[in-house]
This record gives sequence, structure tokens and C-alpha cells, in this order.
Amino acid sequence: MDYKSTRDINVKVTAAGAISKGLSADGGLFVPESIPQLSKEALLSMCDMTYAQRAFEVFRLFLTDFTDDEIKNCVNSAYSDKNFATENIAELAHLMSGTYMLELWHGPTCAFKDMALQILPFLLTYSAKKTVDGKKIMILVATSGDTGKAALEGFKDVDGTSIMVFYPEDGVSNMQKRQMTTQEGKNVNVCAVVGNFDDCQNGVKAIFTDDEILKKLEKENTVFSSANSINWGRLAPQIVYYVSSYVQLLKDKEIEYGEKVNVCVPTGNFGNILAAYYAKRMGVPIGKLICASNANNILTDFINTGVYDRNRPFYTTVSPSMDILISSNLERLLYHLTDEDDKLIKEWFDSLKATGRYEVNDTVKSRISELFYAGYCNDDETKAAIKKVFEEYGYLCDTHTAVAYKVYDDYKKATGDNTKTIVVSTANPYKFGYAVYDALGGKKSCGDEFELISELERLTGTTCPKALADTKNKSIRFTGSVKAEDMSGAVLDFLKNQEE
Repeated sequence: MDYKSTRDINVKVTAAGAISKGLSADGGLFVPESIPQLSKEALLSMCDMTYAQRAFEVFRLFLTDFTDDEIKNCVNSAYSDKNFATENIAELAHLMSGTYMLELWHGPTCAFKDMALQILPFLLTYSAKKTVDGKKIMILVATSGDTGKAALEGFKDVDGTSIMVFYPEDGVSNMQKRQMTTQEGKNVNVCAVVGNFDDCQNGVKAIFTDDEILKKLEKENTVFSSANSINWGRLAPQIVYYVSSYVQLLKDKEIEYGEKVNVCVPTGNFGNILAAYYAKRMGVPIGKLICASNANNILTDFINTGVYDRNRPFYTTVSPSMDILISSNLERLLYHLTDEDDKLIKEWFDSLKATGRYEVNDTVKSRISELFYAGYCNDDETKAAIKKVFEEYGYLCDTHTAVAYKVYDDYKKATGDNTKTIVVSTANPYKFGYAVYDALGGKKSCGDEFELISELERLTGTTCPKALADTKNKSIRFTGSVKAEDMSGAVLDFLKNQEE
């Protein structure tokens, strides 16, 4: 199994090469040259497996230059009770008949990014030995809140690596910021950016292809890689939990084999829902892919019209991890839907860079319409959904999960489709405590995050995860802030400090 660049199909690398590089030199994303298939027998055989065992079966189809022992070491090291607070790793909570909340936030940072970023350091370590043995790796991350902390936690003090995370200065929740700025580890750095997530993401992509910086890295025997979902090693683990969820529903006798389930995903950078698309392509009986957005509804407009236009207002919302106007993983989807037309992909994304806009052709529009439904909601609707779900079902969800629930509710009303559905729950509600407390009608004015936690626990009868509560006693380590145009300088300073 080789991997090709979305912008030049003549570029081919192994799985280890795709993971260690992160991004192709031409700016394209690495995609598998073919989509492996999971047969009925393969899926049924997974019913009695653990999550780690299911992950092994999926990874061995994609990581063909890894030995079975290497993959087993990766999955067993990542998906254990040492890292996750639940034996099932990815819990399926029954919200109502035929509707399931896929809880992906039982890892060390209480967000779905842990599902991939607990295993990525192991995948990257093996990949580096196969492709850049002897060189150090610097991980660059742009985050809208959750990826940063999950990546920092995954890579802290990993030999041969360093990691630098950029986040929008005013674009993350208080708890997300506190989690990142108190991060422990000798090889980590965190820096705020004056701007939004797109500024962070564009800056990181530019650094990856900056010849001057790359030459300096070469002198230091160091190479760049990424922990964002532009890296195939981040995206592949996300496929696993869609495969595992379908298998778990089979095991629990909630469905019969072949029965389709819809999937509703709150998404900003399009990686999480793209993983569901890959699972569907692999043969998992997934029906409609329901794409849920907040007020930054560029994906809703694109899926409904075929026009991607980032020339629009940017909104800071109560679901900040989705405050994104450039959805990088959409490039991978379009590559597949154009039948791997790399020239067309390059044309569209050159246009996006130059004008902020592109429009796909009628064939692609038709294929998107067949696969996807898209909707969005504003902050008031998000908070109303939190209140409704808690009052009707006794289930407390975060702001991003609430966006997904609202859009799923709209989908059912619009289509009458009552297919059983997995709603993806991406973060623990205590990561966005102020918005959740306000949604439930909390009246007390809380002086800080930890007074708020106590009030939310009292109001809901739930308990804040220890990983979040423990940040109260950690010291702030990182206070730096730069303009977007100065991100490269911050990277070089960090590199210099790592050498000293």
C-alpha cells in the first residue's frame, strides 16, 4: 500500500513515509492508493475483540510496511486502561431508541483527539526509524483547542521528538487554554497567535514548505512532521472508531449485519467526518454522513451548493473547535470524488489560496449530495440543544456535541429518515463549562473555571474528570504570543532552545 499526493499522483511514499512527512512537498495531502475492504466475515469476527484488537485489524490493511508486531505494540500501548478511563475506549451511550452518542472523550485530555494522538507517537517513532533514522522530528501543530493539548500529551518527553503548538489567542475555551499552557514536558512549547485558527493553520503549512527554514532544520539533523489531521497517521486511527462502533452495535444486537446506520459529526477541519467516509468506503454499512457546523457554516454551504468561499465573516462561537473557514481534509474527499484528478485538485486549491474560492463540477456536486447532508446552528440553538438533551434524557453534552444533535434533529424533521444514527460526541462538557452552565440556566457568577466546575457539578449531579480538575494545581508555563507572520521566527527560536 503506497500513498500518493492529492496534488501530484506521481509522488508515492510508503505508509511510514506519509506519517513521518505529514504533508507532501507540493502542499498536497497523502492518501492511500486504494481503499482496502472489510468483508462481512471480517466485521463479524471483530465482535468479540477489544478495541485495540479491532484497531490492529484496520491498521494492518493500511500500514503494510509495518510488521504485525509493530502494529500490535502501537495499539496495545495506546489503547489501554492506563490511557483511557473506560474499558471500551469508545463508549456508545443510548440517548433514545435508535440514537447513540459515540463518546470519544474518555482519554487523558477529555477530547476525541486522544483517540488518534495517543497512538500517533508510536506510529511516528516506527515510521521515523524506517524513513529518517537518526534524525530528530519537530512536530508542528495548529489547533482550534483540542488537538493541541492531545498532541502535547501524546508527544511529551518522547525521545527524538519536539513539539510546538500554535493556538488562536482568543479562540479557545478557558479550560482548553489552561490545559495547553500548563503542559509538562521538556520537549514541548505552546504559543498563542494573534488571529484565528485559519491563521495558525496557514502559518504551519507555510513553514512546512519554507526553503530557508528547511535548510536550517537540515543542518540540525531535524525534519518536520505534523500531528494535525493533515497527517495520515492522525486520520487513520479515526477510521477505527467508526468500524468499532458498527461492530459494537452488532455485538449488542442493536442492529443486524447489513443494516445501515447514519453518522452525524460536528466538524470544522473535516477530518472526523472524512474518517467516517473512509469507513463507509471500506464496506462498513454507513448510510448518510451528516455534517454539522456552527455559525461558521462554510461546509454547510459547500455541501449544499458546491461552492467553497471563505470570503465571509469569521465568528467566535461557544463551539470554538469548529471555528474554521479552511477545512483542510476536504481536499482528500475531493481527490476521491474526482476519481483522483490531481490536476483538478491543484487547480481548485490554487484558486482557494489566490481568491479564497473555488467551485466543483456537476459530477462532484452530485456525488457529494448522494453521500452527505449538511446543516448548522448558531450559539443560541446550541445552548438550547444542551438544555433539551439534559432535561429530556438526563444526558449532559458539550457545545460541539450539541451542534451535532441539533443538526441531526433538523435532518430527521427535513427528511423523515429514522435510520439508526450515531451522533459523535467529541468532548467532555466540562471543557466548555461556562457555555454549558449558561445553557442550563446557571445564575451564579463564577469567578474562575474551578468555581464554575463546582457549580456545574452541583447543578447537574455529574463529576468533572480528574484530568481537568487537576489543572487547578498546575503552574502556567507558556505565555508567549506572536503575530501570524512571526510564527516561523517562533519555531526557529524553539529549535535553537532545544539544541542548547
